[in-house]
Amino acid sequence: MVTILAIDDHPDILELLEILLTGEGYRFIGLTNSENIFQVLEKESPSLLIVDRGLPCIEGTLLVQKLRDRGYPVPVIFLTAKNSQEDKIEGFVRGGDDYITKPFDNHELLLRIRAILNRTNPKSNRILRYRDITMDLDSFEVYIGSDEVELTKVEFRLLQTFLERPQHVLTREYLLEVVWDCGIFNDDCNEKSVNVAIKRLKSKIDKDGTKHYIQAVRGVGYKLK
Repeated sequence: MVTILAIDDHPDILELLEILLTGEGYRFIGLTNSENIFQVLEKESPSLLIVDRGLPCIEGTLLVQKLRDRGYPVPVIFLTAKNSQEDKIEGFVRGGDDYITKPFDNHELLLRIRAILNRTNPKSNRILRYRDITMDLDSFEVYIGSDEVELTKVEFRLLQTFLERPQHVLTREYLLEVVWDCGIFNDDCNEKSVNVAIKRLKSKIDKDGTKHYIQAVRGVGYKLK
C-alpha cells in the first residue's frame, strides 16, 4: 500500500488530506511539524511527501533541501500559500517535484499525486483503483477506503477483471473463461459459479449493501459501475 506523508502545521489541512488520500486507497501519515522527520522517514518509507512551507521549526524548502543533501530521493509536493513566481522557483530549486498553492482543487491535487507516483514508483502501476477500491496486484491486497478486505483467489481475480474494465458489461461466459479459465466446451464450468462468486464478492466489498459496485445487467452479465 502506497504511503503518503504530509507535514503541515494546520490540523484542518491534514484532516482534509487524510480524507482525500485514504479515500483513494493511500496510507496517510500527517505531521504538524518536522521534528523527528528523519526517524519517521526511516520507519515508514513513504512514497511521497506533501510539505507546507510555513512550518514552525524550519521553512519547508529548507527542510526539503536538507533531505536532498542527506540523500533522500523521495518525491516532494509543496502545498503552500506562498504563490509568487519567485516562491515557486525557490521550491523547485531546493528539491521539490511539484508546487501547488493554497487554496487548492482537490481533484487536481489527486491527479498530480498520481502522476508523480506513476513516474517515481513503478510499483504503483501494479495498483488498480476505482472509486474507493484499491487492489495491489503484487501483495494480493484489497482495500475499501483504508480497510483491508480478505478475498479468495477466485474473488480476487474476479474483482481484478472488473477493475480492469470498469463500466463495461462482462458476460458470464467471458468471466468463466477469464477468471475460471473455462473453455466454451468445458462441462465443469457453469454460470451458477459466476453468480455465486459475485454474490460472495459483493458481501465482502459492500457489507451493508449501500455502495452497489457491481450491477447485474439482466440477460447479459455484470458491470462495475
